Amino acid sequence: MVPFKHSLIFLATLGLLTACDSSSSPVNQDQPSASTAAAPAPAETSSTAANTNSTETVAASDQGQVEATNYGTPFAVAEVAQFDSPWAMTFLPDGRLLVTEMAGNLRLHDLGSGETGNIGGVPEVVYAGQGGLGDVLLHPQFAENQQIYISYVEAGDDVSGAAVARARLVLNDSGGGQLEDLEVIWRQVPKVSGDGHFGHRLAFDDEGMLWISSSERQKFDPAQDMSGNLGKMIRLNDDGSVPEGNPFTDQGGVAAQVWSLGHRNILGLAFDAEGRLWAHEMGPKGGDELNLIEKGSNYGYPIVSNGMHYDGEPIPDHDTRPEFNAPDVSWTPVISPAGFIIYDGELFPEWQGSGFIGGLSSQSLVRVEFDGNSAREAERFDMQQRVREVEQGPDGAIWLLEDGKRGSDGTLLKLTPSE
Repeated sequence: MVPFKHSLIFLATLGLLTACDSSSSPVNQDQPSASTAAAPAPAETSSTAANTNSTETVAASDQGQVEATNYGTPFAVAEVAQFDSPWAMTFLPDGRLLVTEMAGNLRLHDLGSGETGNIGGVPEVVYAGQGGLGDVLLHPQFAENQQIYISYVEAGDDVSGAAVARARLVLNDSGGGQLEDLEVIWRQVPKVSGDGHFGHRLAFDDEGMLWISSSERQKFDPAQDMSGNLGKMIRLNDDGSVPEGNPFTDQGGVAAQVWSLGHRNILGLAFDAEGRLWAHEMGPKGGDELNLIEKGSNYGYPIVSNGMHYDGEPIPDHDTRPEFNAPDVSWTPVISPAGFIIYDGELFPEWQGSGFIGGLSSQSLVRVEFDGNSAREAERFDMQQRVREVEQGPDGAIWLLEDGKRGSDGTLLKLTPSE
């Protein structure tokens, strides 16, 4: 394990979050922000969170203020490894970890030896702004077919767009491997200019359907345009073909891929124990969202939002247009959500069924409680670093990837119960 570069103290926030600056561009929630340096930690392999109880009031719902209480933070944090601008991770059945780096590197990290190898055969990516190598996901039958899925940004003629490919992962004895028989099974349509709001988060459901978040590329109106698949939630078979039961198959073309529309920038997907799909997305200036994704539903962007445009122009709130699905949780000030799990492990039994969302500008880990089709923020932990990715390990530990600034390290963190 690498030495600590800082101590992490987990306290409930006092509502003083890093909000988006009104003079910033619309991408600033998903760009590195300055953070205050923390005091060095003792020369140990973990830092135990403080058991501090406090209560705060946060804007956790479009229906009003709710109280989020921090009952102490019963976990310790270990710094495990560092990666160059990491974006996503997933565990292999043998416990090793695949990590994507935005510049186009797919890494294989052995948690036992601490060694990190490289996986070859990754396609060329456009590494600019929010673009690069994105998500990585195992096929549900990975043990039999060794197939993995990656998302990334590919170039066109002065334009770019997200793509999803599947390949067979072939590992070698030297701690690395190769992607073989790589096949692109999905692309954003149309490719457009700019380097923001790709989304390209991936998830499989219990029926083996592949879900892809396709953000609106900072172009606003495509989120409502069914001639393209920008600003949409996509549902496909594992080979990229359109399954039966999608709501817009009668429209033909890329509309047949679409499950829901009116989305801005979805950067986290997770299924709960009942099979419901939850997704969070960044709002504009204010109004980050957590949504229950429902078949054929329109979530309203850019016609409605609980935030406003970066030039200060207001956007009508969701309650002005009840035909659009309103968020189940809305955050102003923003948390800048990235990464998402719904926890079902044994290490933290009191958190089974809770969602955990990483925060970029808020530099936090946000715990969400669900009650059927509703959700609320339950508590928030100050991480003192931008959290890009959240994953559950095989033993029930919670793993985080810090969002390294472009060309710099992001630390892999392991959260376990404190003694």
